[in-house]
Amino acid sequence: MYSKDISKKVHSSYVLKAQKGQFTGCLAPFGYKKDPEDKNRLLVDEETAPVVRQIFGYALDGHGPNYIRRRLEEEKHPCPTWWNRKRGHRNIRTKWEKKDPENGRYVWDFSVIKEILMNPVYTGSIASQKTEYRFKIGTIRDKKPEDWIVVEGTHEPLVDKKDFAIVQEKLKSRQRPGKSGEINLFAGLIKCGECGKALTIRTTHEKFPKRIFSCKTYNAYGKQHCTQHRVEFDTLYSLVLNKIRECATAALTDSETVAGRLTDTCQTEQKDQREAMERTLAKDEERIEVLEKMVLRLYEDMVAGRITEENFNLLLEKTQKEQAELKAKVEEGRKRLADEIRLAVDARQWVESIQEYRDITELDASTLNRLMKEIVVHETIDSDKTRHISIEIHFNLKPIPEVEQVTG
Repeated sequence: MYSKDISKKVHSSYVLKAQKGQFTGCLAPFGYKKDPEDKNRLLVDEETAPVVRQIFGYALDGHGPNYIRRRLEEEKHPCPTWWNRKRGHRNIRTKWEKKDPENGRYVWDFSVIKEILMNPVYTGSIASQKTEYRFKIGTIRDKKPEDWIVVEGTHEPLVDKKDFAIVQEKLKSRQRPGKSGEINLFAGLIKCGECGKALTIRTTHEKFPKRIFSCKTYNAYGKQHCTQHRVEFDTLYSLVLNKIRECATAALTDSETVAGRLTDTCQTEQKDQREAMERTLAKDEERIEVLEKMVLRLYEDMVAGRITEENFNLLLEKTQKEQAELKAKVEEGRKRLADEIRLAVDARQWVESIQEYRDITELDASTLNRLMKEIVVHETIDSDKTRHISIEIHFNLKPIPEVEQVTG
């Protein structure tokens, strides 16, 4: 009983630290180091931070963890285990180091790179309570990201939040090369506007074969579940290339007008509505502070014997549930508010980034992944079987899509 009580006290203290945005891990994440004067605070590690930025740079270019792992090995960047051993934090060697003491340090594990790419710590946030813990059992399962305790703005970021969000989308939609080994430039970008599945690429068996995209659901289950949404690769390639050049030319011709039009078009809330959102957020944040104080008082009451452990657990569960709901509400509200405030900035940033592509003559995966968020294909079929394809081209940063029509 004594050990169980101690375990609960320790866990409660970690939860409180997590809610305050304090780092409680044994080792700082790769790219950071602990502040010598405050072990719960992270500082940028100037020796390893450039490697983290390089990893995210590769990911933004559309490359996956395996590609990044090979590049890091070729460029001879030591893995995190080697750095921890060098600095005296751990005395562990990877299986590659044991096999080849000289070169094994440069071999990175796939999972390590994926963990780095998915860790919000690199945006300046502390994400804690990622696992489910039980007394005497220990960690029993990983929690879903939406159940983590995340506190933003706790330390200097290594990656912009927009870039981090883009990388998360790329990781979710990674696709392998086709059977011929040829890389699909639009992998992870092109989707069906009806069922939401990816459009897969294949070569037709016609006299003059063509590379076409078609809906994954249609390919697997037939027209009862979705239509083909057929788009020829060359047609899509030309549309996207021309649209990039068109947007770049418009941005160069009159950047202020373009940016202003984007801002006006995307203004979804009026001033009084934003002010109402701010008042609601302030009220919810005040309530969160009250609940945090309540948790401390409850704990003190239990230790002093003023309430039973059973009542403490019931009240704690109820309080933490309300905390979680309020924090989720506040986080969503802050995100909506930040999105609106950021509209003008995003519009000008998009205008500046697109300008350099006015004279682009060919597409590559790196350019597409940096510029595009997704390409959505819609299809309607007339009574005479004429197919009409509408293609939405969604740019990163730019909140309204460019639409092209294709009749098949």
